[in-house]
Amino acid sequence: MQVRVLFFGVLKDIVGRSSEALTLPDQATARDLIEHYEQRFSRLKDALSSVAISINQQYAQAGDRLRAGDEVALLPPVSGGTTSQPNNRRASADRVAIVHEKIDSRSVLAEIRRADDGAVVAFEGIVRNHSRGRRTLFLEYEAYEPMALKELESLAIQARSQFPIREIAILHRLGRLEIGETSVFIVVASAHRSGAFAACRWLIDTLKRTVPIWKKEHFEDGAVWADGEAFPDEISSGPSCTGGASD
Repeated sequence: MQVRVLFFGVLKDIVGRSSEALTLPDQATARDLIEHYEQRFSRLKDALSSVAISINQQYAQAGDRLRAGDEVALLPPVSGGTTSQPNNRRASADRVAIVHEKIDSRSVLAEIRRADDGAVVAFEGIVRNHSRGRRTLFLEYEAYEPMALKELESLAIQARSQFPIREIAILHRLGRLEIGETSVFIVVASAHRSGAFAACRWLIDTLKRTVPIWKKEHFEDGAVWADGEAFPDEISSGPSCTGGASD
């Protein structure tokens, strides 16, 4: 059978491509796919110990069986929009979007505020001018866009069920970002500040661990993919594939 394999972040650099068709035996599992790439690319062995796997844009486990035509993504730890531009991928619930243009945080806040809100809490992630003891020139963000949007939508739904809040906005920008520009913007509106603060903190912390978005840092002497936060145990499939331990 044949499946389509997608590579992101540092995995894409090691393999030298972003996707390929792979033929596997019938009844093959995600673990078999991982082992194939470990044998084919020796540099992948350490990297694959901390990956997550998705099958058809859903997080999966190493033992899950593959079927012909599946889209399988190998996801390194992840780094950690308001407008209707054609490049936007926008969710139908709340204000959740992945965008390719600048985020106008003031406009987002103005759209969300209501007279019955007692609190509006916002988190704005900004590109800083240094990292790893070196001067940063710019950042570059990439994502597994369809899955990333689904994960953001899921976070909004989970936040609504866990916290007493009225409305949420989650916007993440992709592409090249200059120093001082906004990469991610989260806003939570609520009748009371406690719920808004708690929900906003939970959203950014969870986003940084579970949403398939990666950051490449560009310096004067080269570029590196940012070290991501380890996936939660229920998502990470690497250790069960390789016998190693996640970072």
